[in-house]
Amino acid sequence: MSTPTSTPMSTATSSASSSTGAPVSTSSVDNIRFATYILVSLASLAGAFCTYRLISSAARYIRRLTCLNNDTQMYFRMPSIWLGRVKKHLIYAPLFRSRHMQELQLLGRWGIGVLPTRFQTIFLTLVIGMNLALCATGIEWSQAGTPNMLDHLRNRAGTLAVVNLIPLVIMGGRNNPLIQCLKISFDTFNLVHRWFGRIIVIEAVVHTISFTVKAVKLAGWKGIQADLQSSKLIISGFIGTVGFIFIILHSSAILRHAFYETFLHMHILVVVLVFAALYIHLDGLQQLIYVQIAISAWAIERGVRLALMIYRNAGRGGTLATIEPLAGDAIRVTIKMARPWNYQPGQYMFLTVPSIGLWTSHPFSVAWSDTEERLDSEKGLAMNRQDILALQQTTVSAVIRRRDGFTNALYKKAEKGHGRLTITALVEGPYGGLHSLRSYGSVLIFAGGVGITHQVGYIRDLVVGFANGTVATRRITLVWIIQSPEHLEWIRPWMTAILALDKRRDVLRIQLFVTRPRATKEIHSPSATVQMFPGRPNVDTLVGLECEAQVGAMGVSVCGTGALADDVRMAVRKRQGVANIDFVEESYSW
Repeated sequence: MSTPTSTPMSTATSSASSSTGAPVSTSSVDNIRFATYILVSLASLAGAFCTYRLISSAARYIRRLTCLNNDTQMYFRMPSIWLGRVKKHLIYAPLFRSRHMQELQLLGRWGIGVLPTRFQTIFLTLVIGMNLALCATGIEWSQAGTPNMLDHLRNRAGTLAVVNLIPLVIMGGRNNPLIQCLKISFDTFNLVHRWFGRIIVIEAVVHTISFTVKAVKLAGWKGIQADLQSSKLIISGFIGTVGFIFIILHSSAILRHAFYETFLHMHILVVVLVFAALYIHLDGLQQLIYVQIAISAWAIERGVRLALMIYRNAGRGGTLATIEPLAGDAIRVTIKMARPWNYQPGQYMFLTVPSIGLWTSHPFSVAWSDTEERLDSEKGLAMNRQDILALQQTTVSAVIRRRDGFTNALYKKAEKGHGRLTITALVEGPYGGLHSLRSYGSVLIFAGGVGITHQVGYIRDLVVGFANGTVATRRITLVWIIQSPEHLEWIRPWMTAILALDKRRDVLRIQLFVTRPRATKEIHSPSATVQMFPGRPNVDTLVGLECEAQVGAMGVSVCGTGALADDVRMAVRKRQGVANIDFVEESYSW
């Protein structure tokens, strides 16, 4: 985007010689220096946060080891007053009162996105402020409108726009290495990715306007028209700016949600076009290195995804998915993996079904994972670890709620299969699994609807760990809100397996809330540890009751609707400084 030669033909030659010749102007040096400031600042912040995460993970691991043979865990129940205030007013706090994950609505109909948390807002404000300050520093504002001032503003804005492409690309990738290093969800990085995109578009527009104003002053609109017809530099810059503006317009939440597949394909196509235009626009200039780094990062991430896709699905008969329709407009998908999968609670995968969605992939939580012996193996008796792995086949399962687009087509395909249908599929992953609940003495888990698929793995992990004496957990409470009792069928085989686990009654309690029961007789509690209630739960009351019976540190996890997540967040915030309680929210937005 940035170039000192973006002027009409009457002045382009002189500008180019001043920027690409032997003498290097002070303004040009400042542009590169300020671009370096952005990269160093972001890298330093990432390093500091990574250090904090390492210390935090070490503390949780020590707490877990300390509590293995400690049933009271009184020391870890005591809250930290100052840390509680930080979590209440900064880390867990929404931007304003209580709304964070509940989507904002335009005219009560179209979703336009969610509000960031207070901590996210501070970070975004710092990024925006840094770009604004660096863009304005050293510009001759007292000479506003002069060619010299417009040259400097044009070059500064263009340089900052292209250097910001590097964090933009890194944060938009599924295989972003910072996700695991910082334990920050892809959802959060996607939020920051969108804001970096907005910053880049504004800087690109400032870059273009500065060029246009100077060009019109020197040669009029005819000069610009002549350049657009003959100058490769100007044409490529114009294409880049138009491409950026198109990306920001078609990336609105309304269009993304309504036409996701179309948005995704157009997004990739226009990004490639913009990269190509920028490469031509910056040919021979210092700023080209930033575009090269961004393109390399984008290509590497795509290459990693392709390599993972091939590794996960190639050989051994490939990956097969068995789909079966369930009550309540849902589908259970059981996938026989071509290669073993080391499942961890909280993981999700991207599923591609070529016969339905061609090459498009969609994210789904992995609710359950099993390992079984291959029936078609010809290796015979396993003699070593490699043979054992060759004989094993991993199956992963998900429950998918019927929506528009891909999930609707998948549901119709399952219905045509008369109960069960096996098709070829491709799986990319695993992703996620960032949070462990094993160090908490008390765990309170909220799930809304199909959000239970994210939580089932945690429940099994903690119950098995309790029986084996490998976790600190002594109390698990699941609160699942569903619309109808028929939704229990979604996870019946997995919940049956959990209820049959050793020592399950000593640690696990389940509370089911049915919001739309057809009849009173549908609401019945099978046992003292599995209870069913009509209506919606009082989240604040449930969190308060669990705090009263709390053992050690307490972890509260939620996966469900935006309104449920916000209610749980508020209840946890109210008790910071009173109880040692952490909040874990799982969401995926696009």
